[in-house]
Amino acid sequence: MIRALALLMLPFAAQAEVVRIATYNTELSRNGPGLLLRDIQRDDEQVLAIVDVIAASRPDIIALQGIDWDLERAAVNALTGKLRDAGLDYVYHFSAQPNAGQQTSLDLDGDGRSQGPGDAQGWGKFTGQGGLAVLSRFEIMAEDVQDYSNLLWQDLPGATLPSVDGRPFPSDAAQKIQRLSSTAHWVIPIETPLGRLNLMTFHAAPPVFDGPEDRNGLRNRDEIRFWSVLLNGDLGQVPNGPLVIAGDANLDPKHGEGHKQAIHTLRTLSLLQDPMPMDPSGSTATVAWKATGEMRVDYVFPSSDLRVSGAGVIWPEEGDKLYDSAQRASRHRLVWVDVTLP
Repeated sequence: MIRALALLMLPFAAQAEVVRIATYNTELSRNGPGLLLRDIQRDDEQVLAIVDVIAASRPDIIALQGIDWDLERAAVNALTGKLRDAGLDYVYHFSAQPNAGQQTSLDLDGDGRSQGPGDAQGWGKFTGQGGLAVLSRFEIMAEDVQDYSNLLWQDLPGATLPSVDGRPFPSDAAQKIQRLSSTAHWVIPIETPLGRLNLMTFHAAPPVFDGPEDRNGLRNRDEIRFWSVLLNGDLGQVPNGPLVIAGDANLDPKHGEGHKQAIHTLRTLSLLQDPMPMDPSGSTATVAWKATGEMRVDYVFPSSDLRVSGAGVIWPEEGDKLYDSAQRASRHRLVWVDVTLP
């Protein structure tokens, strides 16, 4: 009898646990503090569309970009409440003050003025505009989070900072306080059915909107290159165990502006794998901008010690019941990857 019961249980024991990890630039950021919370509470059309897209993909862990940070985490709490109403209960979430909107006293963007959005550590009209958040069904080990957002750009090994005629741009004083992260770089340990998994997330600056000094392009390059430097052991101890990089790199491997080698190096790093998620039409594009068209800028890279059992980009075709919500939600598309142990 015991042997028969054991045999009956074998198929269930053999089933591998699967964890779905996603990244999504929601573009929920508003033009002033408290406005995002207001819009979530009053069931703004875009907010409800974002909820629809996330609910349709049902990730276990999701890294969100473009969501304003506030000290009490009121906006994130309100959003998780809307997701709970839609059937997704993210018991755990993490957010922290980003560099976006964190003002300095110096002219950081070289326009000859200070106290503007471009003079913050990361572009922003107010503290926390366009921050990050991570939502999870599994426990986030908040006390073990590694936050690299304070790392000075000049302290990243191999960094290339902007210059004009051989002089630091916009000034030596500015470069001495300029942080690398335009938003944040976090390593977040999460206890999953696969064991402890490190989610590594960020939102890099776009490599545009600058002059011949290429400040934004160089910063984007080094924000992406940060992960390669970290995983190569050049910034201290390499995170242990399985990991997944999930975020918005703001860089397409082939199209548009920017230093393509940065994303190419990360995609081909031996510690990582690129599942090449696609939408139903077979496209790997993750954003559609009017000026430049479709590009791939949002990524989920699992470590090579994980097995990928599925991947996709949520961009439903016309006629799909989710089509209207996806159009209203964001120019970016939710990208997901299913991982399990080998």
